[in-house]
Amino acid sequence: MWRQRSKPLLTVAIFLILCGLTYGRFIADQSDLISNGIDGQGSAIRQFLRLPTAAAAEETCEQTYGFLPCTSTALGNIFLILVYGYLMFLAATYLSSGCELLLEILGPGIVGGLILPILGALPDAMLILVSGLSGSPETAQSQVSVGMGLLAGSTVMLLTVIWGSCVLVGKCDLEDGVAKDSQDTKGFSLTGSGVTTDTLTQYAGIIMAISVLPFVIVQLPQILHSSSGRHLAVLVGLIVSVALLISYCLYQIFQPWVQKRRLSYYKHRHLMSGILKHLNKRALGERLSTPDGKPNVEVLEKLFTAIDENGDGHLEHAELRALIVGIQFNEFNLDSNDAVEKVMKDFDKSNDVKVDLQEFIAGIGRWLEEARGGQDSNHHSDSMKYIDEFHTETRRQHDLLGEDSDESNEGVENQRGNTLKALLFLVVGTAIAAAFADPLVDAVDNFSTATNIPTFFISFIALPLATNSSEAVSAIIFATKKKTKSASLTFSELYGAVTMNNVLCLSVFLALVYCRGLEWDFSSEVLVILIVCIVMGILGSVRPTLPVWTTIIAFLLYPLSLALVYVLDYVFGWS
Repeated sequence: MWRQRSKPLLTVAIFLILCGLTYGRFIADQSDLISNGIDGQGSAIRQFLRLPTAAAAEETCEQTYGFLPCTSTALGNIFLILVYGYLMFLAATYLSSGCELLLEILGPGIVGGLILPILGALPDAMLILVSGLSGSPETAQSQVSVGMGLLAGSTVMLLTVIWGSCVLVGKCDLEDGVAKDSQDTKGFSLTGSGVTTDTLTQYAGIIMAISVLPFVIVQLPQILHSSSGRHLAVLVGLIVSVALLISYCLYQIFQPWVQKRRLSYYKHRHLMSGILKHLNKRALGERLSTPDGKPNVEVLEKLFTAIDENGDGHLEHAELRALIVGIQFNEFNLDSNDAVEKVMKDFDKSNDVKVDLQEFIAGIGRWLEEARGGQDSNHHSDSMKYIDEFHTETRRQHDLLGEDSDESNEGVENQRGNTLKALLFLVVGTAIAAAFADPLVDAVDNFSTATNIPTFFISFIALPLATNSSEAVSAIIFATKKKTKSASLTFSELYGAVTMNNVLCLSVFLALVYCRGLEWDFSSEVLVILIVCIVMGILGSVRPTLPVWTTIIAFLLYPLSLALVYVLDYVFGWS
């Protein structure tokens, strides 16, 4: 696999080096010409070869690093953008592969929460960094719009084109507002098809919307029509952006622990609702509670006697385990011994490791009260109804947490070899991104000069295709599995990538603006980012189910974003 991947990279690298070492000679009739040694001195039409001078080279273009090819023509720069863009795509691919291997080897926590998000945003951060480091402050000011175009373009592309595509390829039939895994019979029904995500994905959408706060802070002087304090606003925005970056990484690190606590809570509720539902069925039509909401002692005594197999008047560990195993909790990964411990903890108030009749009645009474949710008992006189409702809601909440119960946690084979492979991918990917980010920015700038197209629009459309195409294709392919779990992971990654753009890449951008004394003049671009992030954040966080009609909003936001920037900058003169 490594040799196959390295062949195109090696070919392109050799080609670029040869291009840099080769240059042409121009035939002309000039005073500084050198005779070709064939034609006579008196010939009317002389053929000469002229060597390129330093001045002529400066008039055309400037070679990056002194040897990489450059051109001043539009077609030539399109070719260079494609080549350098492909190299940045390779860098993103290598970084992604290395991150996945590290995650398999080391698991979540520091790797998943800190290293992976930063490495995922590294190509974008590199391009933004070099766009503001080039040459004098005046040159940097003209090229920094490339970085802003990439920042806005990546955010908008991920939340519109890629987001909408993931909904379309991952859609399933909606029943009672929830997508049914692997069931897609309603076609492109606007309201009958869609995807459902888990609770953590909704949290990711909320975090993404909050991450636009630094943009608002930096934009405050323009909003207030104040010419002073702009440099200070950039510094404050930078501090807030870095603080949000650290907070987000810490959340990612500790999120698995929080997730386990939530899963444990809902497993307990699921155990409780499952036992209540089972006992209610065994009551053969009699209610577990009286009309006033108190436990039905007569019915519970019969159930207690049926569970007490040895008839000693106590429910012991083995008898409770037999009850739980007999219920067959197939909906989630249940450890029967752990379930017995939970029941003992709820019922055994005397701490004698067994449950007597009074403890059983009192325990069931507390469970019934929790199942009712504090509502009027007369409203739920039919105990089967509110127990079934409680069981259904608990199961839904448990499923939304997205437990990976069907995935094994086996160790990775050849851990040492895979670790070295992962590090090699990361080193190569980082090296390629660092080496070719500057030439790509120069090619975009030269293409803008040759065509008179603003650099923002070029970088907005073209550069995200190079830096985000790897994760975009991965997200779309994963969404085709048509499951709630795969949809949750897909949209969580999209929201996470946008969050890193809004905090890490913006931190790099603001640091450049502040340290180099550049002018912040991106009001229309900031407005586009705010609109897209807030609208899509609301769509992704308000409800877990995303019907197909939401893709109309997503797809329309992309051309509208470009149109809005153009109108605000070139019609109303915001820039």
